[in-house]
Amino acid sequence: MGVDWNSFLEGFTTAMSFQNLIFIIIGGLLGTVVGMLPGLGPATAVAVLIPITFGMDSTSALILLGAIYYGAMYGGSRSSILINTPGDGSAIAATFDGYPMTRKGQAGQALTLATLASLIGGFVAIIGFVFLAKPLAGFALQFGPAEYFFLLVFTLSAVVSLSKGNMIKGFVSMVLGLLITTIGVDSQSGVYRYTFDIPHLSEGIDFLVVIIGIYAVGEVLYNILLIKDEDQRIKDDVGKTWITKEQWTRSFWPMIRQAPVGFLVGILPGAGGSIASMISYSTEQQLSKKSDEFGKGAPEGVAAPESSNNAAAVGAFIPLLTMGIPGSGTTAVILGALIMLGLQPGPMLFQNQPDVAWTFINSLFIGNIVLVIMNILLIGFLIKILKTPPHILYPIILVLAFIGTYTLGYSIIDFFILVIFGIIGLFMKILNIPTAPLILAVIIGHQMEQNYRMASVSYDGLWAMITASPIAILFAVLTVASVFLPAFFSRLSRVKFDNKG
Repeated sequence: MGVDWNSFLEGFTTAMSFQNLIFIIIGGLLGTVVGMLPGLGPATAVAVLIPITFGMDSTSALILLGAIYYGAMYGGSRSSILINTPGDGSAIAATFDGYPMTRKGQAGQALTLATLASLIGGFVAIIGFVFLAKPLAGFALQFGPAEYFFLLVFTLSAVVSLSKGNMIKGFVSMVLGLLITTIGVDSQSGVYRYTFDIPHLSEGIDFLVVIIGIYAVGEVLYNILLIKDEDQRIKDDVGKTWITKEQWTRSFWPMIRQAPVGFLVGILPGAGGSIASMISYSTEQQLSKKSDEFGKGAPEGVAAPESSNNAAAVGAFIPLLTMGIPGSGTTAVILGALIMLGLQPGPMLFQNQPDVAWTFINSLFIGNIVLVIMNILLIGFLIKILKTPPHILYPIILVLAFIGTYTLGYSIIDFFILVIFGIIGLFMKILNIPTAPLILAVIIGHQMEQNYRMASVSYDGLWAMITASPIAILFAVLTVASVFLPAFFSRLSRVKFDNKG
């Protein structure tokens, strides 16, 4: 199965329509603004701005949410470079050399480098997306209930195993998410589960309320606790914005090399931009002839991770659109929004609604160009937004969260649920418990339960389900490997360290 060029060209025409161009611009700008604010990031950007998609057709909504996502990936490096505070986890690597460039009076050049690197990383990843999306969708058509069940289990296990070195906390987060999905009437038996005689809970807890509570309210509450009396000062004068020939020469090949790395990492469930950017940074440091300059303002130290994390953002859409499986916490939020809007991503999307899929893919091309122009021309404006006092910014985000929640079901009870999950999100942040496993579990938990039940009817026992097909065996093996291999390698590295000691 190759690329459907007719659908591709039709999608490009649709993506270039005036309406969709406006959505790309609005989404890119909003994503950039929210993504650059310290402590928030792409998942929060999408969660807070979901309400603006209500009433939109599914294609335009997907374009807007996608633009918000990769706009936030562009914006994440702004605060890293200017005030040494990452907008989100994937922008951490940008602090290593971006902030030293700012201290040397090269803030404008660092911002331009980050923007161009994001463009190149995005373009390389989109080309990979074009050629891989439809074949993967065809592969996914071979999935039955057993295959989907083990794919979903693998997705959760992969996210847990990548929980920043603490699998126990990741497992706790995942279990909490799965427990949330059991609230409500069981669709098969009709039994009420954990509703506590509250009629509103009979239909379960809307996953968007959970998402907005954890990401928007929880993050805001956490950041309010960290507000200091003195604000970090950001200079209005960022120096020259255009890069020198030497900076471009040193950065070009690292951008090209690390884009495929980020793209492939992004496809993996749960990996995301944080891992991609750190891998790319460490790789380029080892390859560089001027490795001693890393951490002191090396231009390739900014370019490589920014190219990689933007490519990872594009790569995360592949499992989402082809198999209906979120590749990251942010795409899990987007999946929840799309289901609410009546669009079900998965293998049938490219057969039944190819116009939606290819229009979105083309919007990624267009959006990256728009974001480069926007991020270079609006550097001064973005800096002023970054200087917005927290006591003004955070109440605005909370108001948007409550308005968005109310419009989901027009129920005051959802306000209480939102606050509860906001407090849960706050404590998870304080205790360093990853939120991605919880969000992914909330999104796919019901689907995983239903596939398990359907598979258990067709097969006699778990072993029969595992051996139902080579695909089921593959994902069962990958699940076991994702759980035990990180612990094995961690123990092996400690043994080697002890022996050296």
